[in-house]
Formats: sequence, structure tokens, C-alpha cells
Amino acid sequence: MTTNIEKRSYVGAVEHRADDGKRTLIGYAAKFERLAMIGSYFQEKIAPGAFSSAIGGDIRALVDHDPGRVVGRTRSGTLRLSEDGTGLRVEIDLPNTSDGNDLWELVSRQDISGMSFGFRVTKELWDETGDVPVRTIQAVELFEVSAVAWPAYEDTTIGLRSLQASRADGDCANRNAAAARRRISEREARQEQKIRGIRQDAS
Repeated sequence: MTTNIEKRSYVGAVEHRADDGKRTLIGYAAKFERLAMIGSYFQEKIAPGAFSSAIGGDIRALVDHDPGRVVGRTRSGTLRLSEDGTGLRVEIDLPNTSDGNDLWELVSRQDISGMSFGFRVTKELWDETGDVPVRTIQAVELFEVSAVAWPAYEDTTIGLRSLQASRADGDCANRNAAAARRRISEREARQEQKIRGIRQDAS
């Protein structure tokens, strides 16, 4: 079972189109370079290209992140994902099932207007130069996209663990740099001593 899955949501227009009996939902599960506050701990944005290597996988479309409520899948062609200049674009051909029919009706009534995605970060960058840490997500492993009734930023604990790990790596890097500087200083001091010794012998 996959652990450390985070979920993020985007509230915006979810378009619905009916053509030749096919009902398709279209929207964005994420938009690039938009700062969002995660809990009260840090800000987060998604860098362009973060999904480029992830959207080729076998991804499911769900309702409210519920794995028992599948309404599309990339492998079957009923879910299509693409990354454009705006963000992660989602197209779902809804099935003639209870969930598919209910979702179509709820989006038509604008009761549901949010999309979300479940992911694991594989590459990130932290910036703590401001008052609030900023996490830039540079690459992800994507598991699912969802139509959601209650868009929310979840799993802040995973982000916080990532921040703590980044700080620990930074502390380690600082310690290594300090040790390297000490070694250089010691080497220069020994070299200076040798030069002084040579000069004294020459005189």
C-alpha cells in the first residue's frame, strides 16, 4: 500500500460537455505558480513541468478521493491528462453508473466545482528566506485525480516532515562546509609554517 500520499485541491470552473452521448468533465486539478497556504505552517506552489513524467502512468479518476468510486482511468482512455501552460488539465468521460450520473448532475448544478489530485512529491525545493517557508513542488508521482465537494489542503504533516528533512539536510551541508573550511585553513597554516621554516633555514 502506498504511503505518504498528499492531496491538494483547486477550486475553479469544472466544464461539462455532452457530445454524441458522451459526457465529459473538463477542468484543472492544479494550476502552476499559485501560492497556497498549507495549514498555518508553510506556503506551497507547483512548478511548471511537475507532472510531465507522471501523467503517463496508470491514473484513476475518483469521486472525493474514494478508491471505490472510479469514474475514469488513463489506461482505458476514459481519463485524459495533459500539462499545459496553466497546469494539470483533466478530461473525464463519465460512465453510465450511479457515481457517473450523480457526478454529472452535481457538476451541472454547480454543487461540485472543485478538482483535486493525490500525489507523492519526488522533487522539491524549500525557501526559508521569508517569514513563512515556501515549498516549490518540482516533480510528483501521481496516483489519482478527483472531483471533490469539499476542496481542502490535506496531509500537512507530510509537508512538515519534508520541511524538517530539508532543514536537517541543510544543517548537514552547513556542517560539511564548515569542516571543509577548517581543513583548508589547517592546510594553509601548515603550508605557511613550512614557508617560514624554509626562510629561517635560508637566513
